[in-house]
Amino acid sequence: MPENFWKSNEADTEITEIDDMISSFLSEWSDPEAEEEEFRSDFFQGLSGRRKKAAFTLMVVWGVTIGIHLVSWGIWVAVGIAGMITVQGMRLLLANSQTQPKILSDAPLADTPTVSLLIAAKNEQAVIGKLVKMLLQLDYPRDKYEVWVINDNSSDNTGAILDQLAQTHQQLKVVHRDQNAIGGKSGALNQVLPLTKGDIIGVFDADATVTRDLLKQVASMFAEDKLGAVQVRKAIANAPENFWTQGQAAEMALDSYFQQQRIASGGLGELRGNGQFVRRSALFSCGGWNEQTITDDLDLTIRLHLDRWDIGLLEFPAVEEEGVTRAIALWHQRNRWAEGGYQRYLDYWRFILSNRLSWQKKFDLIYFAFVQYILPTAAIPDFLMMLTRDRLPLVAPLTSITLTFAFWGMFTGLRRTQTKLKLSLADLLQLGWQSLRGMIYMIHWLIVMPSITARMSIRPKRLKWVKTVHEGTEDESLELGVN
Repeated sequence: MPENFWKSNEADTEITEIDDMISSFLSEWSDPEAEEEEFRSDFFQGLSGRRKKAAFTLMVVWGVTIGIHLVSWGIWVAVGIAGMITVQGMRLLLANSQTQPKILSDAPLADTPTVSLLIAAKNEQAVIGKLVKMLLQLDYPRDKYEVWVINDNSSDNTGAILDQLAQTHQQLKVVHRDQNAIGGKSGALNQVLPLTKGDIIGVFDADATVTRDLLKQVASMFAEDKLGAVQVRKAIANAPENFWTQGQAAEMALDSYFQQQRIASGGLGELRGNGQFVRRSALFSCGGWNEQTITDDLDLTIRLHLDRWDIGLLEFPAVEEEGVTRAIALWHQRNRWAEGGYQRYLDYWRFILSNRLSWQKKFDLIYFAFVQYILPTAAIPDFLMMLTRDRLPLVAPLTSITLTFAFWGMFTGLRRTQTKLKLSLADLLQLGWQSLRGMIYMIHWLIVMPSITARMSIRPKRLKWVKTVHEGTEDESLELGVN
């Protein structure tokens, strides 16, 4: 009896301890004040634990994929997932996208917000002069916007070009960083942020091409109080050059289409770096740019939504950028983008699952994480089980569903970018061919994604500013600046 009593006592104690652990765990999730304090005090979780979280996620994906192959009801799991992908895909396709805002007329411009335009430049002599001169000639009151360029320890003529332009343009402010500067692009932007005066902060890559009415279009969107940021639709300036640039043009159209549909269905709008505009109060509320990430735009996207801001998309006019022309450059660029996108899930997963996001945004984010990262990663063990166990593939049919939606999105996205009011049959056939070619190009993502999820489990990428080389035109490369 005493022995039984001792065991009962021990069991009760263990149960109590477990209950305390569960209560403590739940309290961390459910206490709004504690959650808000943690969210404000620790925006940037940095590299801490990323490799372990990536390795754990990879093991779970492989384990679950192999597991559903080994159980008799695994096929029904795949059917259920296929159903959810289809339902969400149809929600996106059927959502009514927002209409283009009206451009601001000259009359109310006196009351428009002030804008600070930022460019972080490193070895950009081929393109920086052209962009700066474009920005200095925007159709917006001169006293309402300023241009800041941060020369981040360039070893070419970038600094000389900027200094020459600054001598004749008071709107242009140039900051030079030396070799001891830290934080990469995010560090460069954070350094000048306190010096800026704009209510809206715009960020461009050095190879951007913009239209004169861009600020009028962007400023009109910020009339909505909940809107924390606006991403201008991106397009490829050198799209006709070769297969890779043509594929990138179609990819940008696909991205803008799903951005519009996600926003319309209550999901997330996302920033894409070049041509992003952020409300100053929202940027400061989120702590500025994260210097512990390799994709500052994707990281800021998550933090803005977690801080309960919305992000809009401006479809016209687009901001053009130089597409990479070689496969190896595309591989490195896409690997960087993929890793940066994956990092944000590893860094902010608990906040994503908390009540900081509406259910629509939460479901939207989880859906795209599943489609973009989990499915391509699961395709590897799925293929291995098909070979070694002579079983039907379960992930491949799911991927085919997502590719079908992607083709439709690419076709519709390309059609929306056309300025013609009515398209002929020949025009539609041409768009169909561009979409088919674009989908062939997009196959590279099915290789990039699983390679990134595997590599991050072993060795996270070292934080440094790895930029895409911009070639510009021959005239731009030789130019040192013209007044």
